[in-house]
Amino acid sequence: MTPFLVLAALLLALVLISLLLPLLRRGNRRPQPTMEATNAAIYVEQLAELDADLRGGTIGREQWEASRTEIERRALEEETRAEAARPKQARSLVAAAALAIAIPGLAIALYAWRGNPQAISPPATAAKDPAHAISPEQIQSMLERLAKRLESNPGDAEGWTMLARSYAAVGRFPEAVSAFARADKLSPNNAQLLADYADALAMASGRSLAGEPTKLIERALKADANNVKALALAGTAAFERGDYRGAIGYWQKIMPLVPADSSFAASVRDSIADAEKRLSAGAPRAPAAGREAAKSADASLEGRVSLAPSAAAMAKPDDAVFVFARAAEGARTPLAMVRRQVKDLPFDFSLDDSMAMDPSMKLSGTPRVVVVARVSRSGSATLQKGDFEAVSKPLAPGTRGIKLEITAAKQ
Repeated sequence: MTPFLVLAALLLALVLISLLLPLLRRGNRRPQPTMEATNAAIYVEQLAELDADLRGGTIGREQWEASRTEIERRALEEETRAEAARPKQARSLVAAAALAIAIPGLAIALYAWRGNPQAISPPATAAKDPAHAISPEQIQSMLERLAKRLESNPGDAEGWTMLARSYAAVGRFPEAVSAFARADKLSPNNAQLLADYADALAMASGRSLAGEPTKLIERALKADANNVKALALAGTAAFERGDYRGAIGYWQKIMPLVPADSSFAASVRDSIADAEKRLSAGAPRAPAAGREAAKSADASLEGRVSLAPSAAAMAKPDDAVFVFARAAEGARTPLAMVRRQVKDLPFDFSLDDSMAMDPSMKLSGTPRVVVVARVSRSGSATLQKGDFEAVSKPLAPGTRGIKLEITAAKQ
């Protein structure tokens, strides 16, 4: 694994540029792998095979070192070309924080735990010939194979973390959240994992860091007060709620931790300047934003969902689990909702205004609600024949300690 870690620093920027920037620029559209991403995957694939050959005795250390040097040289040239092609204009820190999802390359996640290197090895010419490039379908297939491999080794915290980051890199945020939840259970005080988890959860919840993502960020900073991504996200969350002074404080802590001439540092400086400008202008929206955030927090619902043994026997690990709140009377439109999978059960949940399906219908504006936990065989949140669910009694917004055990099959 050592060559993977050596090359990760080179490939990290390359993979993030080619996968995550298109995601941020195109909103919710799933990014397509570029030639740079394909090349990065192939370089890591070649290193994996090189390591295997050395361990198997088919090559000597001298040949191994020469081949590794050549692969690293090509990767460095590729990263340099990508850097030269990168747009020079400043980007907001909100985008930079999302971009900073710290994966040591999507390719590493796909290959480091995959098993047989030959099973999905593309021709070496793919690095030079776009006609042989890895397709989006192939990348998705690789991810699914990695997920199945982890199901047979569920205690692999690092594996779940890499799968989660890879899902996030290709825009599959609900799946990323589920994988991060598995990793968090196995490695609960990992600051970088918690920061990445918060980022993915925010993307899966309407691109808002309010609520549960903020709690994850707080856990990350408690584990490591100097985690750059957690500081960036904490500042972004403060900025979102109009706390510009707080945002500046978090972002200023980043500056000694990153290279002063890096593009990330430039983004931080731009964001600090923006917050200072708003603060000096009187921050007219900050008090209202603060009141709104407090109101949302007061109305949040928290609890735990479990699955009865009778229902567990009929559910599949990959079946979707929806937890949502709706008005106890009147419209049945969900006011807030989260999605997980059966394999994540039991799990804790938190519902708040940041998860509103309709901005005009929020938990904080509803006098009585019910909370529904539903196992969906079809993957749809709408109740279908054969689904399992549990429904709470009518509750006031702000209720904590809700317990839901999914038992009943709807026919």
